[in-house]
Amino acid sequence: MTFTIVFLIAFIASFGLRHWLSQRQIRHVALNRDVVPAEFASQISLAEHQKAADYTIAKLRLGIFENGVSAIILISFTLLGGLQILNLSLLQLLGEGIAQQMALLISIVIISGIIDLPFSWYKQFYLEERFGFNRMNAKLFFSDMFKGLGVGGATGVPLLWVILSLMAQAGDLWWLWAWGVLTAFSLLMQWVFPTFIAPIFNKFEVLEEGALKAQIEALLKRCDFASQGLFVMDGSKRSAHGNAFFAGMGKAKRIVFFDTLIEKLNPGEVEAVLAHELGHYKCNHIRKRLLVSFALSFVTLALLGWVSTQPWFYSDLGVMPNPNGYNGGLALALFMLVSPVFSFFLTPLSSLASRKHEYEADGFAADKSSANDLISALVKLYQDNASTLTPDPIYTAFYSSHPPAPLRIANLKRFNQAT
Repeated sequence: MTFTIVFLIAFIASFGLRHWLSQRQIRHVALNRDVVPAEFASQISLAEHQKAADYTIAKLRLGIFENGVSAIILISFTLLGGLQILNLSLLQLLGEGIAQQMALLISIVIISGIIDLPFSWYKQFYLEERFGFNRMNAKLFFSDMFKGLGVGGATGVPLLWVILSLMAQAGDLWWLWAWGVLTAFSLLMQWVFPTFIAPIFNKFEVLEEGALKAQIEALLKRCDFASQGLFVMDGSKRSAHGNAFFAGMGKAKRIVFFDTLIEKLNPGEVEAVLAHELGHYKCNHIRKRLLVSFALSFVTLALLGWVSTQPWFYSDLGVMPNPNGYNGGLALALFMLVSPVFSFFLTPLSSLASRKHEYEADGFAADKSSANDLISALVKLYQDNASTLTPDPIYTAFYSSHPPAPLRIANLKRFNQAT
């Protein structure tokens, strides 16, 4: 029962902290709803500022509801015996072995997906629609869903079979072999995703010849960055939000712009946004994040390797493992359900590291492109994406991967003053 108490304390603390942080953010944004921050007053109207506040609050309230439903599901699967019932039912149907354990994990994914479906629908067709961002129809929504299931099944099921086979046959150090497999798979996906998977969902067209392409190619030359190509993605068929990103590694690196980004920004601003993304690459942020993810997966799998051999891990969480049979899938399912309760408390560390990287990438962009163009691009993106300009400081410190708009832009203005 000791771990039951530990789990309940962590569960209540994480649930309470999520709720408290969301309520803080709602109050802070609502309190500042009627006044545009002075540094943005000449560029963003009060109506736009209020839209951003209302959009932020609406997303937070939906998140609070989702958090409550997730909490109920977690307790139902664990302490109330849902996972035990599902495992026993599949044992009766399929008997012992890897097939049954795979079915257990796949069933959990399907159940979670069914529960999540109404939230995804509401978010897309009510919340995003209400604020003018949705460009998706029901046909595309379900097409994306079934394509995602197909891709997930084609890649995830074989990977799952390999992991469960290692758990069954590779001895006490199965987790080390599994870590090697997952690391190799992650690196492979860096190459496979932009070339084979992303085109299943979106159309990618080569950026057409013209002033913008010439300006971007000049930037790439200044930054000594080799790319497989410059592409425009039809993001507008789903959303009015804009973005740009890298995909792939090595010679397979692609630079991708949302068509909505090119529509909203002038060439200098697009160049500055790309310079920021190049900064992530040139400052080794992508490599560092990969290495951190590999290190964390190593620790996580080592921990799973240990707790999966401990009877209390199962019994204290409402599950009775087969004492003489194979429990690899059961251990993995239980660990996947429970570990986020504890890892949640590490969120501020990853957020802090991410904000540091954003500042460094901004500095690179200011050096290789234009701080003024990046400032004007960011203001337009905050405006068009209805991002709040007045987030709660504590909420930001805990969750935000990007610095708050006023701090980020003030930092960029210092680069102008320095030059």
